[in-house]
Order: sequence, then structure tokens, then C-alpha cells
Amino acid sequence: MQNRVLVLDKNKQPLMPCHPARARALLKAGKAAVFRRFPFTLILKDREGGATQHITTKTDPGSKTTGIAVVAEFARRGPTVIWAAELAHRGQVIHQALEKRRTLRHSRRSRKTRYRAPRYDHRTRAKGWLAPSITHRVRTVITWFQRLLRWVPITDVSMERVRFDMQALENPEISGIEYQQGTLFGYEVRAYLLEKWGRKCAYCDTADAPLEVDHIQPRSKGGSNRVRNLAIACHACNQAKGHAPLSVFLQTDNDRMKRRQIAAAQVAGNDPKKRAERERHEQNRLERVREQAKTPLNDAAAVNTTRHILFERLQALGLPVETGTGGRTKFNRVQQGYPKAHWIDAACVGASGGKVRLDSALRPLQITATGYGNRRMCNVDRFGFRRGKPKSRQKVYFGFQTGDMVRAVVTEGKRTGVHQGRVACRKTGSFKMVTPSGKVDGIHYRFCKPIHRQDGYNYAA
Repeated sequence: MQNRVLVLDKNKQPLMPCHPARARALLKAGKAAVFRRFPFTLILKDREGGATQHITTKTDPGSKTTGIAVVAEFARRGPTVIWAAELAHRGQVIHQALEKRRTLRHSRRSRKTRYRAPRYDHRTRAKGWLAPSITHRVRTVITWFQRLLRWVPITDVSMERVRFDMQALENPEISGIEYQQGTLFGYEVRAYLLEKWGRKCAYCDTADAPLEVDHIQPRSKGGSNRVRNLAIACHACNQAKGHAPLSVFLQTDNDRMKRRQIAAAQVAGNDPKKRAERERHEQNRLERVREQAKTPLNDAAAVNTTRHILFERLQALGLPVETGTGGRTKFNRVQQGYPKAHWIDAACVGASGGKVRLDSALRPLQITATGYGNRRMCNVDRFGFRRGKPKSRQKVYFGFQTGDMVRAVVTEGKRTGVHQGRVACRKTGSFKMVTPSGKVDGIHYRFCKPIHRQDGYNYAA
């Protein structure tokens, strides 16, 4: 199943998205033209205005990938997902680039100004400062909400404001019917534990089996229900551990150790290095489990802080904003029997996600943030020294810019044929193209026709 096609009237005002078959009929009849390739958008040539339904744009912000779902309220079918996307952030790339820049500057300063006095007082940060990698996540989500506002008649917004309910995590015995007796009981804690332990058993690393919540220090031995005393375990390990303390369980379970050694031998084969590495991994399991159990809630707090800022930015768009927690999102998804996916989580956000129709076979638009290049005046080698000539300030050559998606129909020369992909421009007019089948060099600009202009993102259906 494909996404609905976004539609604009002749004044570029958003209309209700249509089915792909309807879009093909409009294009074939000459009543519409392609306005934008990604996401695929049509503009009608004669129509002005039209009736629209209630449409909600929902998002599930994430550290690496953010899910986006557009849900329309139909009279007969009810709330239905008509368009979805998954936005991959480049926060880790930004972090690595800044670390590399910091290292180069630090080494250069140590060479040039070895005895310079330290300077700290003038390096204060403004109120509300966020790390560039986190700021990037907020801005990319807001950018796509602003774009969808131009292409879809959105009436309100829904987002997962907090991934984990911090109060419920700190004190699972918190009073209140919603946590003690309600349908959300335990979902906040379980959702956090799955993230904390990497969705695999803490004792045997099993990831393809149903996982259960286990008390590291058994309650019969004085253990509590606090999240720092909880781990995720498969059914076999949970039953084998029983009421035994963690140290006793990991050190005396000979049968399980034998099974691990057999599994390690099968994985490692006859390679002694891999077998030794696996054995060291098993010997350090007790220390690793204890360290992982002591991991504080800082990561969850950081994610929640980012989402609060995102909530304020969405409110500034002037639309009603619905919020929900990660526990409620998972509860809605599980109750409706939907598989795990970022865009499905977005559709199940909040109270409105309890009854939403979707086709799990829908192929969301895959959006990857790539940025617009860098601000370096020249390229450098791995030691930080200049490589080649300084860059030219000119970016556009013969009407094309590096990163544009073009279609080249070459009628002469060695590159005769049809090529489609992203282009790297040169002032000589001989461009390089990156196509799905590989790189093609030496494509002259006169053979190129733009398909989609560079906008800082890569797309895949």
C-alpha cells in the first residue's frame, strides 16, 4: 500500500490527499501537474478550494528516528492513516563532526599558543541552550510540520510529549487509580525497561523471545519494585533464577553456562580468538548487569526535555496540540494488534490513538536528514592540514547545485543512456552523478533535467 498523494489547488492551498489511482487519472487527463516529487504532490490547474475533513498530524519523536503519521477523520471508517513518514536524524553525525573539530582546534592551539592562560569566564551559554545535536532533532521535526501545513489541511497536532513517566518510574507504588488499577498499569515501567536493556534478556542476550520483568534482588530477599532493581529476562531465565540472588544465579547455574559455551562454540567455530572473547563476555556478565542496573534516569530525562521544547514549538504553530506518554502509545498499539514501527507508534499517540485504522503494509516515506554541506573554506586531511585549493563561494553552476536530483538523457559519448540520481556540480559543466547502480562521471549539464532540488534530505519510498 502506498501513501496518499498530497494535492494543492491552483492557488497552492492544500486540499484533501487523494488515492494514487486518482492522481494518475488527473495527470493523464491534464487536469493536474507535479508540484513536488518528494513527498509526491500535485497541483490542480483549474480547481480553487474544496471540502476538507478533520486531519491530525501525529508524531512520535525519537533519538534517531521520528515517526510521522497523518490521520484523517472519515465519517464511515473513522480515524484512518492516509500518509506516513519516518524521519532519520543526523544528531550522531553532528556530534562526531563537532568532536573532530574540537580535537583539531585543541591540537592546533596546543602547538601555537602552548602557554596561553585558560579562558573560561566568557564561554557562558545562553539560557535554554541545547547541544547542537539535540537542537537539530527539534528543528527537523518542526521543519516537516511546517512543510505539511503548506501541503495538507491540518486541523490539529498530536505528539508523544514524554517517552517515560518519570514519577511512575521513580515510585511504581505511586497512588492513583490510573497507575494502580487502570489500563496503563505497568506500561510506563515496561516501556522504559525495554529501552534500558536493549530489548533483550539481561542474562542470556535472547532477543527473539517474549521478555518478562524480573527483580534483580528478589523481593523475598528485601528487593523493591523500583526501576533500578528491575531487569528484562526471558521466561527460561526468569524461572531458573527464581528467588536466588543475582550473584548466586550467574555463578552456580552450570547447565546454563554449558549451553552458553555450546552456543559460543557454534558461533565462533574453530576460531580461538572469538571463543576467548565470548568466554570473557560471559565472565563479565555479573559486573555488566550490575552496572546496567545502576544506570540513572538521565537519558530519559534528556529525551523528555527535548520533547518539552518540541511541544512549545508546536504550540507556536497556532494549532491545538494533543499530548500523550510512551506507555499510552504502546498500550494503544498492543491493544489494536499493530506491529512495532515508528510511524505506527506516531499513529497510536495519545487518547486519539486508541482507535485508529491503518494498513501495516503501508510503505512510509523514508526521510534522511543530510544537511546542506559544511562551512569549511577548504578541505583538510586527517591531520587537519589543508588539502587542495580553497573552496569557491559559488554554489550554483548552470542552474544546478550539488545535491539536486536530476534525470540525464545522454545522447552521445561514452555515457550514452538514461541516468537518474543526485548530482555533484563543477564549474566546467561536467557533472558527477550518484545513481542507484553506482557513480557516473562526466555528465554534461545540457543533458540534465532537474527532478527535485536539494533541500537537505534524502528520500526513499
